[in-house]
Amino acid sequence: MSDLFEGLKQKISGRNLRIVFPEGLDERIIRAASRLAEENLITPILVGNIEQVQAKANDLGVSVDSAEIYDPATYAGMEELVASFVDRRKGKATEEDARKILLDENYFGTMLVYLNKAHGLVSGAAHSTADTVRPALQIIKTKAGVKKTSGVFIMVREDEKYVFADCAINIAPDSNDLAEIAIESAKTAAMFDIEPRIAMLSFSTKGSAKSPETERVAEAVAEAKRRDASLVLDGEFQFDAAFVPSVAKSKAPGSVLQGDANVFIFPSLEAGNIGYKIAQRLGNFEAVGPILQGLNAPVNDLSRGCNEEDVYKLALITAAQGL
Repeated sequence: MSDLFEGLKQKISGRNLRIVFPEGLDERIIRAASRLAEENLITPILVGNIEQVQAKANDLGVSVDSAEIYDPATYAGMEELVASFVDRRKGKATEEDARKILLDENYFGTMLVYLNKAHGLVSGAAHSTADTVRPALQIIKTKAGVKKTSGVFIMVREDEKYVFADCAINIAPDSNDLAEIAIESAKTAAMFDIEPRIAMLSFSTKGSAKSPETERVAEAVAEAKRRDASLVLDGEFQFDAAFVPSVAKSKAPGSVLQGDANVFIFPSLEAGNIGYKIAQRLGNFEAVGPILQGLNAPVNDLSRGCNEEDVYKLALITAAQGL
């Protein structure tokens, strides 16, 4: 396992962090949760019928004795969850509605996080991104001053680590969205011991082309600097000007970035998604994520094509976010 995850394990070990897995009957989840518990990294909370989860673990030859298993249908604290959900939804759900909604494992798990009964949530092995993110946006919500959540990937290849955003959530971010994504991505980078040097990407470098698209990125640069003058950030940049020192010297000689950016903010979800997959498939980078940022508590979304190792790693990240 890369130094990235060894560092995360050191950060969270012994911190008694509790991560809820709404898909407690999924083989990949059970195997990863068992491993995380055995290594004393987190306390997993598996959501599902208790007897069925235990039987599935026995069939797989793994132990969930160190995990907690909660069944929404029999959960002793459901009255507290119902009351808190009704209050949080502020007239958008009755008590009767809440009782039905909280039988859904993602809503149930998200309420555990909201009520500080868990430090974070990992879902998506058998659910869509919307199924994972919607309860988080309704219940946990974004941090003060943050309007939208966004999704980043940590791109890892041997000793190299980069942050790519937004590659998961916002289809067509405006300049304010891009500024917000840059600021939140800097915080995520720091969590992974990456000293953020942020490039706002476009098909233009410092006005070499003019269009509403390039001007939107230039406006985002100005807005991000206005919100946080301490950021090492510049743009708009073509990728080569952000990453290759000789190109930066030629195209942006006066920039604070001289081909040494390590956090890359893409101008659209389309660009970000294509970009990270090119790096993953052609550059042989490991794409870790998507990691959701901007929420009041960590909720992260697995791919439905994930494996046990993906679950294990995303749980480590989620626990680190919960510190």
